[in-house]
Amino acid sequence: MSANLLGNGRFYTTMTRHRLLMFLKYPLAGQTKTRLIPALGPEKAAQLQREMAEHLLRQLTYPEWQLDVYFTGSHLTDMQAWLGHHQAYYLQSSGNLGERLCNGFRQTFQFPCLAQRSRQSVVAIGADCPEVGVQHIQQAFKELKTHDVVIGPAQDGGYYLIGVRSHTPRLFQNIAWSTPQVFRQTYQTANELGLSIACLEMLSDIDRPEDLAIWHQIKQSSLSPQPHVV
Repeated sequence: MSANLLGNGRFYTTMTRHRLLMFLKYPLAGQTKTRLIPALGPEKAAQLQREMAEHLLRQLTYPEWQLDVYFTGSHLTDMQAWLGHHQAYYLQSSGNLGERLCNGFRQTFQFPCLAQRSRQSVVAIGADCPEVGVQHIQQAFKELKTHDVVIGPAQDGGYYLIGVRSHTPRLFQNIAWSTPQVFRQTYQTANELGLSIACLEMLSDIDRPEDLAIWHQIKQSSLSPQPHVV
């Protein structure tokens, strides 16, 4: 099956030059958030993955960019039944995280609607950092006006966001994925390539039992009534 699995026609008709790619895994019990299964059990770990992805999609669907979902772990019909038909869906390629990110960027930059526009920029995120908000994405695209690469470092040594102005495969090669070295190695590679780099604030992924308090706080905040502005 092709990795370029188009869920609807928006990719070709939109005029925005900003693309936000969300990489996520379909929340099947026992196959997602595996590091949290000892603490939560397989069903609740999958439910956590589901809730965080839905939270991010609500937060980050925004008119300034087009959000495209790159998925794995299920079929297009399952993704549309879960998250709706309002965004395009693409099947992630095989390989490690770096290969999947690299292919996602390559595909996006090859589409005519981006290739024909100047100063285009593409940002990718995962579904593990529910602290990411519109302000972080806006800042990432702003930084890409004057920098080649933007990175959002995570507390665990990885990153929750990476954005570029052109397809740069080397950024995703020879990286020790799923280790605390990911951000450092990526930053070093960008330096070696002579790329200008901007960094966002450091945020936390929700991967370990000790991270769950962050998600509970975010959930509580989203449920709290907002003050009425007159």
